[in-house]
Amino acid sequence: MRASEIIKHPIITEKTMLLSEQDNKYTFNVDKRANKIQIRRAVEELFDVKVTKVNKLKSARKKKRVGQHSGFKPVMTKAIVTLAEGDKIEIFEA
Repeated sequence: MRASEIIKHPIITEKTMLLSEQDNKYTFNVDKRANKIQIRRAVEELFDVKVTKVNKLKSARKKKRVGQHSGFKPVMTKAIVTLAEGDKIEIFEA
């Protein structure tokens, strides 16, 4: 898989912005088939930074109902990436 296929988009919430400011951790929505090594290489290639740690989380399947129709929300896999001291990703700074 290419790096652009592994990293789908950044997750920008109040909690992730606080993590990026305090602990230099950035959160991304990633492909569910990617492992930690592939995620590390994709982030280093796309953003030209040094990754020290990758945590991968898989959200639970949640039931959703609209009127009489019921189904499930899609399962999302996200990765919390810790960067080396001094590295930053500019898209989170805006």
